[in-house]
This record gives sequence, structure tokens and C-alpha cells, in this order.
Amino acid sequence: MLLLIDAGNTRIKWVLVAPDAPLGGWLASGAVAHAQLDTLGAQWAPLPITGALLSNVAGAAIAARLRAMLPVAPRDFISLPQLAGVTNGYRNPAQLGCDRFAAAIGARALAPDQAVIVANCGTATTIDALTAEGVFLGGMILPGLGLMASSLARNTAQLPQIADMAPLPAGFADNTDDAILSGCLAAQTGAIERAVRIHGAQACLLSGGAAPRIAPALALPFQLVDNIVMLGLQTAARANRAQGTQPC
Repeated sequence: MLLLIDAGNTRIKWVLVAPDAPLGGWLASGAVAHAQLDTLGAQWAPLPITGALLSNVAGAAIAARLRAMLPVAPRDFISLPQLAGVTNGYRNPAQLGCDRFAAAIGARALAPDQAVIVANCGTATTIDALTAEGVFLGGMILPGLGLMASSLARNTAQLPQIADMAPLPAGFADNTDDAILSGCLAAQTGAIERAVRIHGAQACLLSGGAAPRIAPALALPFQLVDNIVMLGLQTAARANRAQGTQPC
């Protein structure tokens, strides 16, 4: 069984999947914050792991700790010039964040032969464009919804810290808390809607921890996707097996 790991800026997510499983057909899954990373060893110990694929944007120290608690040596998922039907159009393909490359591969698997915008809304919001032919054109990166609000509170003298789960207002706000949230929400949705418009996208895929909060404010059709990075890792593992380069 293959363990797929998505080590992000805030959390580490994992799924266990059989080699022939349908897309998203997990046998087990979990997620922990960085502070709870050491609990993963106990979670993984009972699992029949024969291989592992690691997408890591959390830094070398997190990667080393993950490797130390795995029963097998993981393969690192990295951004390549081409994989699983996606051509990496970044000026330097290796500089593309591996999570964004995985998300593009997941988007291609979910919406083949369509021009797609994939918005992954986490600590940062990444908004990337994929052509109908599978060419990753590039994208946008902006602070995520929570990071925008906390940045305002941290860097201004009079603005309050807004609770993570505060209700999101619609339109113009008549108090400061709601005005902060309304502005942050408008920035997120406005960037996504602009990307869809300038790309002429046929599909908009929305993923990430903040996606359910942003989704109701979007003024365009979209598909809410859980764990699009993980879907991309599963698709990439399949492609590598088919080419004989991924033994797990």
C-alpha cells in the first residue's frame, strides 16, 4: 500500500491508497498540525505501508522528521518538466512548488481536456492556470484568508484580531471586524474570478482548508474539491508506475 504525504505550511496530511484504487479511494487518512507531527509515527505503525511519496513545502527539518518515522524510505515528489499529462510551463520548472504541480496534475485528472483554474486556499492561496492541452501556464500567490486578517491585526495599532471561524459578511460592513473580513474575502474571490476571466477557463476547481468559507462568495461556477494535492500525488504515482519509474 502506498502512503501519500502532503506536508504543507501549516498541516501534514496523509492518505493510504491501494495501487489500483480509484481516484480519491483512500483506505485511511489523517492530518495533523506541525506541532503534533510526532503523533504520526503511532498513526502509521499499524498500516501496511510498502511505499511512500512525499510532497513537502514545509522545509528540510519537517522532511527529516517525517522520514525518521516512516517504515520505508519515501520518494520525494518534485516538480518536473512533464508528468501525468501536465507540461510544466514555469520558466524554471524545478522552482514551481511541488504542491502546486501536484494540484495541477490533480486538476488535469478531474477536468481533462479543459482550460482550468485551480485555486488552493490554505495558509497561502495559490491560483494556477492549466490549458486544455495540459500546459501549466503559471499563476498567482497571495496570502490566505486567515493570514490576510491576522496580518492586518498584527501590523496595525487599532485593528482587532479576528477569530478564525468568525462568520463572513456579505458586501459592505457596518463594523470594523466585519469590514476586515469583507475586504479579505473580496481579495480572495476577486483574484480567483479575475484568473478565471483572463484565462477563459472552462472549469474552476477550489480546494484547501479555507475553500468552504470562500466558496459561497464566488460569483461563478466552481467545483469544490477535497485534497486536490493528494489527488495529484495519486495520479502522479500511477503515471510513474506505468512508466516503470515508481516501484511503490
